[in-house]
Amino acid sequence: MLSFLQHNQNKLIQKTAGVCGGNARIRDTRIPVWTLVSFRQQGASEEELLRNYLGLNQQDLAAAWSYYGQYSQEIDQLIASWDEND
Repeated sequence: MLSFLQHNQNKLIQKTAGVCGGNARIRDTRIPVWTLVSFRQQGASEEELLRNYLGLNQQDLAAAWSYYGQYSQEIDQLIASWDEND
């Protein structure tokens, strides 16, 4: 049985071919999880992220952090790949 957070995460995190490269993103947006994690690692606060991404809410961020907790290798590889191409 899924915990509430896992169930909620499954609704808030989506992967769709052709949208954000098929990478994990916040529900019905084009905001990839890796982008949020990267900004957080660079010191952005949750308040700053919510201010800069007006369509997001606290549940979206919690789902992103939870997804990262489960799939950190996937997200870290995407961040590293982006850094290499920068």
